[in-house]
Amino acid sequence: MRYCKLGSTGTIVSTLCLGTMTFGNETDEAGSHAQLDRFVEAGGTFLDTADVYSRGISEQIIGRWLRDRPDVRDRLVIATKGRFPMGDGGNDAGLSRVHLSRALDASLTRLGVETIDLYQAHAWDPQTPIEETLRFFDDAVRAGKIRYVGVSNFVGWQLQKATLLARFGGLSPIVTVQPQYNLLARDIEHEVVPVCLNEGIGILPWSPLGGGWLTGKYRRDELPTGATRLGENPNRGVEAYAGRNASEQTWQVVDAVRAVAEARDASMAAVALAWLADAPAVTSVILGARTTEQLDDNLTAGDLVLDAAERARLDEASAPRVADYPYGPAGVGQQSRKIP
Repeated sequence: MRYCKLGSTGTIVSTLCLGTMTFGNETDEAGSHAQLDRFVEAGGTFLDTADVYSRGISEQIIGRWLRDRPDVRDRLVIATKGRFPMGDGGNDAGLSRVHLSRALDASLTRLGVETIDLYQAHAWDPQTPIEETLRFFDDAVRAGKIRYVGVSNFVGWQLQKATLLARFGGLSPIVTVQPQYNLLARDIEHEVVPVCLNEGIGILPWSPLGGGWLTGKYRRDELPTGATRLGENPNRGVEAYAGRNASEQTWQVVDAVRAVAEARDASMAAVALAWLADAPAVTSVILGARTTEQLDDNLTAGDLVLDAAERARLDEASAPRVADYPYGPAGVGQQSRKIP
């Protein structure tokens, strides 16, 4: 396992983070505790959850695991999120001070901790001024309820606006952003990644294996069956499967990952995760395993470093398709000459 700083802070985290969205849903409590034990045994120090995961059950499972292992808490950096509804009522969602104060206290109780290391806005809230959200976060830091502030699923302008308002308002800074990012979904490189590089914000990618596509489980023109999420419940993603199956680039990426994996005698998952772990501005890659066996395979990426030729092969196959303007060669940001 390798380690790095959490964004521009001085706090150190493992470059692989255990995501817990499956806890209490696809993974029962015994299996969840087994994953947590295995992750810590492998040197993992970073956990990510959210109040909405299994409607609070994920946080409760982690809390009971921590309670039975009191010596583990100080070794971990624990992240959770608030934003989405957990019940009924007009103030039971969003990034308002009313909702977040209730959500944060509930998360602290479920996790059984006094402080959450990284508290994240789970998504942008168009109904709440972002200034209100940032001031709530700052108050929570000053009160000792959270240590660092993060956001999730923000687009570039939202992240930049929030970052500047926090800075010039003297508020606790945003240290991380959690977006979807993988070899099949690189669109954040247009806006989000440049903001992060410019502002020292760490990226915590979710869905690093593209919903299982980068593991080699899916085959061209064959609807998934068996032990895959789509195979067990095709209704949840037939349209998404059809779209990716129809894209020639999907299969170019899958073939490139497979070729690198075979040459390295590594799993395709490990190669895809290793590529992402070393991408610019990435702090820690969030794993989303359903079983301990899947987690064990993912953990092999912790020590896998791709060479320049391997990265170039994957970069070329997965390069995001962009229009000529504004992101392509004719885009203003790419011009070396002055625009008249």
